[in-house]
Amino acid sequence: QVQLVESGGGLVQAGGSLRLSCVASGRTFSNYRRGWFRQAPGKERELVGAISSSGSRTYYSDSVKGRFTISRDNAKNTVYLQMNSLKPEDTAVYYCAAGPGTSSFSYWGQGTQVTVSS
Repeated sequence: QVQLVESGGGLVQAGGSLRLSCVASGRTFSNYRRGWFRQAPGKERELVGAISSSGSRTYYSDSVKGRFTISRDNAKNTVYLQMNSLKPEDTAVYYCAAGPGTSSFSYWGQGTQVTVSS
């Protein structure tokens, strides 16, 4: 059974940092693109960051560029999201995902809540 399990969410004050982790099990994702999405109440799910299978290419949404860093450790089947200079508008449930190719994500985690207080 394939599972993606996120951890590292929580409550933090504005300006603070959190590091999310997503461990995959049930298969290897070393040749899959990995990504982090988030969804705030009443809003659509948005792609925050993505990383290629080798880690050589990354993508960030404009809203997090310069503050968030996505990375991966294929030996550990894990992807990370380092979030710095957090803002209240970063409050959301964060989901990790994995997918083949460059156009879609096939596997999803259950999500972890990030709450940033002002």
